[in-house]
Amino acid sequence: MARASARHILVKTKEEAEKLKRQLAGGADFANLAKKKSLCSSAKRGGDLGEFAPGKMLKAFDNVVFKKPLLTVHGPVKTKFGYHLIETIYRT
Repeated sequence: MARASARHILVKTKEEAEKLKRQLAGGADFANLAKKKSLCSSAKRGGDLGEFAPGKMLKAFDNVVFKKPLLTVHGPVKTKFGYHLIETIYRT
């Protein structure tokens, strides 16, 4: 079965997600931004969600993690929780 490891930053608005994405593109550290800005409990781990299988996350999240290029920040991705910036670290 496929598995992946990803990290994310969760915020309330699309505008805030886009602002953070610009900061990341400018060289900001993902883990530091996640610790400061993310609303998810994973913030204390720099946004690290660990390893998981398809179907363990929301469909919109899985579509990024299991289909989009690795080591690239994708988003904003809207879910019922808010807006995510997602980076897939690896897939097997």
